[in-house]
Amino acid sequence: MQKLKALLALCGILACAFCATGAEVLHIRGIVRDSVSAQGLPYASISVAGSHKGAVADSRGIFELAIPVGTRSFFAFSQGYRKKEIPIVATSHNLYDIYLAPEATELKELVVKKGKYSKKNNPAVDFARRLRKGASLTDPRRNSYYSYDRYERTSFGICNFNPDSASAIMKRFPFLKEHVDTSEISGAPVLNLSVKEKSSQVLFRNTPKTEKELVDGFRSRGVDEFVESANVQAVLDDILREVDMYDSDIALLRNSFVSPLSSIAPDFYRFYLVDTVAVDDHPCVVLAFYPRNKASNGFSGHVYVDSGDSTMFIRKVDMHTAADINLNFIRNLTITQNFGRGPDGSRWKLSDDLVIEAVLLPGTPPVYISRKIGYRNHSYMQPDSLDVFDNLGTTIMEEGADKRGDIFWESARLRPEKSGEGNIGSLTSRFRKVPLYYWGEKVLRILFTGYVPTSKDSKFDYGPVNTTISYNGLEGIRLRAGGMTTANLSRHWFARGYIARGFRDHRWKYSAELEYSFNEKKYHSREFPVHSLRLTHKYDLDHLGSHYLFTNADNFVLSLSRMSNRKDTYRRLTMLEYTLELANNFSVTASLENIRQQESPYVRFIDWNGRGFGHYTENVVGVKLRYAPGEKFVQTKSYRIPVNEDSPTFTLSHRFAPKGFLGSRFAINKTEFDFSKRFWLSVFGSVDVAVGAGHVWSSSPFPELLIPNANLSYTIQPQSFALMNAMEFVNSTYVSWDLVYRARGALFNLIPGLKKLGLREVIGFRGIYGHLSKRNTPGEAYPDLYRFPDEAGVCSMSRGPYMEISAGLDNILRFLRVDYVWRLSYLDVPYKIDRSGLRVALHFTF
Repeated sequence: MQKLKALLALCGILACAFCATGAEVLHIRGIVRDSVSAQGLPYASISVAGSHKGAVADSRGIFELAIPVGTRSFFAFSQGYRKKEIPIVATSHNLYDIYLAPEATELKELVVKKGKYSKKNNPAVDFARRLRKGASLTDPRRNSYYSYDRYERTSFGICNFNPDSASAIMKRFPFLKEHVDTSEISGAPVLNLSVKEKSSQVLFRNTPKTEKELVDGFRSRGVDEFVESANVQAVLDDILREVDMYDSDIALLRNSFVSPLSSIAPDFYRFYLVDTVAVDDHPCVVLAFYPRNKASNGFSGHVYVDSGDSTMFIRKVDMHTAADINLNFIRNLTITQNFGRGPDGSRWKLSDDLVIEAVLLPGTPPVYISRKIGYRNHSYMQPDSLDVFDNLGTTIMEEGADKRGDIFWESARLRPEKSGEGNIGSLTSRFRKVPLYYWGEKVLRILFTGYVPTSKDSKFDYGPVNTTISYNGLEGIRLRAGGMTTANLSRHWFARGYIARGFRDHRWKYSAELEYSFNEKKYHSREFPVHSLRLTHKYDLDHLGSHYLFTNADNFVLSLSRMSNRKDTYRRLTMLEYTLELANNFSVTASLENIRQQESPYVRFIDWNGRGFGHYTENVVGVKLRYAPGEKFVQTKSYRIPVNEDSPTFTLSHRFAPKGFLGSRFAINKTEFDFSKRFWLSVFGSVDVAVGAGHVWSSSPFPELLIPNANLSYTIQPQSFALMNAMEFVNSTYVSWDLVYRARGALFNLIPGLKKLGLREVIGFRGIYGHLSKRNTPGEAYPDLYRFPDEAGVCSMSRGPYMEISAGLDNILRFLRVDYVWRLSYLDVPYKIDRSGLRVALHFTF
């Protein structure tokens, strides 16, 4: 979520700036809703007792009324609903969210509450079950082919922005009035800050099941221009996924919600048949649903089903999250979907609206997120060419799709643009004229990219900044400076490198990399998909047994370690690497490596006969295959951070170096396999599973064996062992596992005191079981192998697997995770170990 954090952080900064905006005249604003459905009541009446003052809400139930100062209350009324008096509480925003109880259903609700709800012999529950069973009867994908046009618009803004105020903000930025709209949830004024649009055609084939999206238009306008649009879109596609009511679980906001039509829905929801209403002149039976536990991941709302229809055709869905839900930042969330009937009786989705109001920081105005999708041109015709289904990726971007002009968007836009969303592109240029915004944007860019551009159209970026200064046991304080060239210099040729020096070992380290990309790049060489030939020459430390997945070894955050570690060698690497990534997330990497491992004062190369060697050389051929179907990630300039961890990832690698090949002192023949995936358990949370296995087929020195990753920091690092010493275990064969269960409040939501804190349970269990073969054990049988370092304290795994278990609290203050970890095995060893300890991580999620 790194790039979305950048966008939300910018919204939060602007929200803080605008939170002082006040009104000169007392206005009341708000929305009048149905207390059952939470939907706005069109044209509700607003009046003030003893005054001629009054107003009529619009078609969405939103109203605004100026009232005399000192008025104590006002009334809201709508035909068929009970009149309600609302006391006036003067605030800085004077916003009201009013719920009116239907006259016809209030008594029914009271009767239900007095009695015991039962799912047995309940016609509403039976109705919900019939809906689920009838899913296939109206599914358009039961046809051989199915296609439609799709238009999506996502906007970000700040709620409670008063354009009529006389604040310093409005005096400095009077043009902000041009970008103000109204929240569809609360009726509050919204200042639009960013708008993203995408136009595409979706094509589906039944046999074999294949779905492709052809994107013919995409653009992003607004204050988030400093964030790479592809990264933002990847995050939005993951956290704001389309909702299918017939799915058992609804994936949204990186959480799993129980669908009202899930097989477990009768145990999770309360169902009621409340009324019969007309939807687009079609009489519909209204099925209401509410979660039994309001803090759990579920929705409240209505499903509108054609009356008397044997196929149980859904005409409309509206639903929202409960106020008590254990969901970070979200104050309001609503989903509205409308369907039309195709000629074969299938349900054709016509519109899909998702609106969110989220409070990032207490005391600041909410951030407003609106995603609107429109659909048209539904068809069951076979495409003119079936070649489109042969494309490897699921999303195909047409050439020039990101360069479409206004004329294209006027015809492609299936949902009308709001007045405040127009001309949003000029907002950034106006803001940048203000020094505070100009420099604030630059700081955010550095924080979230890790690099500092050297000019407007930078040809060289300095970084990563988080490696400028660090500390480790061998080098002491380490200073590093480096950077990379960009596509502004060349779209095919790229270079990056660094120099570093330790104050304790007084050695210079360096890295130089030259890469030719067969694909044109937009900015840097790591952009997906990579098809390149890369030459690297590097001299630096090799931290044996301490390799991290998503960060540099000299990241300053890792400088604070739980124990001293000097088990490092000096490694000189020259590598020629070819990488081919395909659109379906399958990649092949082949490499030729010349490795010169040099001893350090604490890791010596001494064979069994006592002879010392200052270094040894290996010439290695490596191949790595990786497949991650459906993977989405945030692409930084150095790493890729996975976004949708529920996508499976398979990795198979092999390294081979014949003994004596071009001077290779030892043979290397090593194979490793890894698999990782997040499994959702519906209302019970999720389990992150990572398993691995490896085997060394040759007789190799200890730096080339299979050494588990030991996490020596106080931070939580994925797929590493929190209490293991570096090089504590060395194997030639191993299997490993890392299981993390995230209950997401499944237990704490049932405890009133803890429920309000929003805490979430995390349990981890990780381990490794391995074996060191005789041919890889230094001894008389293999005297050429180097002895294990004296400081390593290498232990045999003859007593079973090494295991750790952890229990923790996530979502502390909405951003902190704290685990307590226990070491379960190999406790009685002759060297110092950590038996238990606290580990922390910053964890921002919904």
